[in-house]
Amino acid sequence: MQIIKATAAHLPALAVLFDAYRQHYEQAPDPEGAKAYLSDRMARKESEIYVAVYEDELIGFTQLYPVFSSVGMKKAWILNDLFVTPEHRRKGAARALIAASRNLGEATGARYIMLQTHITNAGAQALYEDTGFQRDDEFYYYYLSLQS
Repeated sequence: MQIIKATAAHLPALAVLFDAYRQHYEQAPDPEGAKAYLSDRMARKESEIYVAVYEDELIGFTQLYPVFSSVGMKKAWILNDLFVTPEHRRKGAARALIAASRNLGEATGARYIMLQTHITNAGAQALYEDTGFQRDDEFYYYYLSLQS
């Protein structure tokens, strides 16, 4: 298995994975929208995307968005998306994608990498904690929804 930075050449297969990821979160299928969204992020350099490749097939991806820490006066990253196809889970792809994310953070001098997961997703929580993430018990996070 290889973990590599996604390029425009990966876009067709990556869009299929991204659409499956969104459907996992109960969003309606939208393969063209997925492709357009990822294409925009790549063209504008608004995110970093890594893909897991196994036997010439994309089996997973992670997407990170840059943010900044005012207190730390440094860059930080939001690991917003992490997905591995169900048939390829438990083969180390998610761990390898997290390792690539960590390498990105270290290479860019980031203060931290942040992520969130559903409170019922015990499997993901165990993976994140096993790879060094710590659950925040000190701060609440609030959202202001601007669209339905």
